[in-house]
Amino acid sequence: MDLTILYRGPLASCDYDCPYCPFAKRRDAPAQLRADRAALERFTAWAAAQTGDTLSLLFTPWGEGLVRSWYRRALAELSRLPQVRRVAIQTNFSCRTDWLAEADLDTLAFWITYHPGQVTHERFLARCRELTALGARYSVGVVGEPEHLAPARRLRAELPPEVYLWINAADGRSYTDQQAAGWTALDPLFGYSRDPHPSAGRPCRTGESVISVDGDGTVRRCHFVRPPLGNLYDGSYRAQLLPRPCPLPVCDCHIGYVHLESLPLYEVFAGGVLERIPHTAR
Repeated sequence: MDLTILYRGPLASCDYDCPYCPFAKRRDAPAQLRADRAALERFTAWAAAQTGDTLSLLFTPWGEGLVRSWYRRALAELSRLPQVRRVAIQTNFSCRTDWLAEADLDTLAFWITYHPGQVTHERFLARCRELTALGARYSVGVVGEPEHLAPARRLRAELPPEVYLWINAADGRSYTDQQAAGWTALDPLFGYSRDPHPSAGRPCRTGESVISVDGDGTVRRCHFVRPPLGNLYDGSYRAQLLPRPCPLPVCDCHIGYVHLESLPLYEVFAGGVLERIPHTAR
C-alpha cells in the first residue's frame, strides 16, 4: 500500500497562549502525557513493522509536540525507516534543533506556524536560519489576523527567498478583496484558504489513500468526518479503503481540502503536500 496517515494522539497541551486557540497554555495531566507517549510509541512501532508498504506521515497534534522528547525521538526514528517517504509535523518549533542530528533530513520536514506575540521576531527568525543551515525542509505560516499582517511582511522580507510563507485564513473571518490582496501579496496561494471549499459529493483521496488515526488506533477518513473505518492495529481499516465522495457541505482546513480531487493542490504541492511546500518553492 501507498498510504498517507494524519496522526493525532491525546496530547492537547501547548507552551503558547494564542488568543484564537482553545488549547493555549493548556496543561495535560501526567496521566494524559503518559497515555500520549504510549500511543505514539505504539504507532511508531506499527509504522516500523510495515515493511511491505510505503508511508507518508503527518503529525497534527492539538498541542505542541516538539517540546516533548517522545515526539522528537519518534520523528527521528521514523525518518530513518526505508518505507517512510515523508514524515512531517505541524509545530511552532519552539524546541532546540540539536536532536535533528539523529534524523534523516531528506525524509523529515516541518510545517511551522509563526505566532507573533508568543515569540520575538528575532528568536523565530534565528530558529528558521538554524533549520536552513542544517538543510531541513520546512514551510512557515501565519494566521491571517489583521494584527499579524505587519509581522508577516517583516518575516517574509527576512526569510530565505526559497522558504514558502503560507497564510491561513482566520477561523470565522471573511476578507474583503482589499484585505485579501494584502495577504495574497505574501502568499500567492492564499485564495485557496480564503473561503471554504464546497465538498459535498465531490471525490476526495481521504478514505482511500489518505486516513487519519487517533491515539487508540481508530481510523477515520479524515479529522473532520467522524464515522470510523476500523482500527489501525487489527488491520480492519484496510478493507474499508475505497473511493468515496465527501459527506460534508464544505471543507475549510488545508489538511482536509488539499486532498480534494476537485482542487489542483496535489500538483501545486507536488513532492511537498505534507509539509505544505509548493513545488515552485524548491
